Parts: sequence; C-alpha cells; structure tokens
Amino acid sequence: MALFGGSILAGGDVLADAMRAGVARTYVIVGGAGHTTETFRARVRELCPELQFADDATEAQIISSYLSHVHGLEADFLEARSTNCGNNITYLRDLLTEKGVSCKSLILSQDATMQRRMVAEVEKEMPGVLPIAFVTHAVHVVVRDGELAFDYSPPGMWNMRCYLTLLMGEIPRLADDENGYGPRGQGFLAHVDIPNEVGAAWEHLLARYPWSMRKADPRFAG
Repeated sequence: MALFGGSILAGGDVLADAMRAGVARTYVIVGGAGHTTETFRARVRELCPELQFADDATEAQIISSYLSHVHGLEADFLEARSTNCGNNITYLRDLLTEKGVSCKSLILSQDATMQRRMVAEVEKEMPGVLPIAFVTHAVHVVVRDGELAFDYSPPGMWNMRCYLTLLMGEIPRLADDENGYGPRGQGFLAHVDIPNEVGAAWEHLLARYPWSMRKADPRFAG
C-alpha cells in the first residue's frame, strides 16, 4: 500500500487504519515537494502545531511524522524525491525493486482529485501490477447560501478554490490527445476514457470559474 503526497492530512489516518487492519504486506509513503507542498505544510502546522518538521520537509517526511506522533506507527519505506504524479509512480516502482519487494497488487491511496491519474500511471509504468484505488477522502460539493461548499470537511481539507484548481486541472491531463498526458500526447499515462458528461461538466465549470484551470509548473516537471 502506498500513500501519496498531494493527499490531505486525513490520508495519514487512512494509512493508520489500514496498517492496524493489516490490509497489505508493505507500506510506503511517497512524496517529495511539488505544487501542493507549501499549502500542505501550512495546513499541517495549523492543525498540528506540536508536530515538528523542517521548513523544507518533504510531504513523505511530514506524513511520516504525523503517523508516528498521532498513531505511533511507522511505514516500511519513504520515497521523498518525487515531485509529480509521474515520478511518484516511477520512483516508487524503483524503490520496491531496490528493496526486493515483490508487488502483484498495489493499493493507491491518494487525494480524490488525482486518483484516476495515479491508476493510469501504474497501468503504464508497472504492467502486471493490479492497481487498487482507495481515496483518502470522499466529499461532495454542494451549494450553500449561494456559494460552493463541501458537505463535510475531513482533516486538512483543501479550501474550495484550491480544490477546484486540482479538480479542473485533471481533465486536460487525463485526455488522450496532443495536449494531454495520454499515449497520443505526452505519453505519461495509459489511455483513459473521459465520459461526455464529464467533459461537458468541465466546460461548464471552466466558463463559470475561468481561474480554475491549473497549468503545469515547470519547477516540478519530471
């Protein structure tokens, strides 16, 4: 089982529950520093002021500290070099090989906005491995007093503006065309079918919230 950076803090609780239940043979926390890291560090300091970590701590290190401090548990391995969804998977794959960990199935625990892309990465980069998606949170967006809001907020949940940029940035990345990350584009992912109704919803939201389209940050390119 791998818990990936880019998750909200509630992901640490999901991993702890899984470890106590013995759902996997090996547990890895994956995540260096990427586009969500500064937001994540600030949110963890706000929620867990007693948690000590360096200003430049990676997401894997922060989650590991949280897991130890709150739950008294330690993951088997940390992967703290990756900066994006692509090398999240390739560095994890290489780490498992280096440590001699055989892997026929892999539980991917990630923020709900990025889960589908992570599965497509495994399908491309780890053929023969069965990806099993288990999100770190599942929220619904509702309209409350005329504004978008979450039906509930798990620990460390993104604010709505950040959540929308994460969500809206996924559809063009998942696309299998010359501008997307699929085989006919950048070639980072296995092919993903995007249902017409999802594409239509994306277009509708983009027209309503034009600022929500997240561009790739070259600092965190693979």
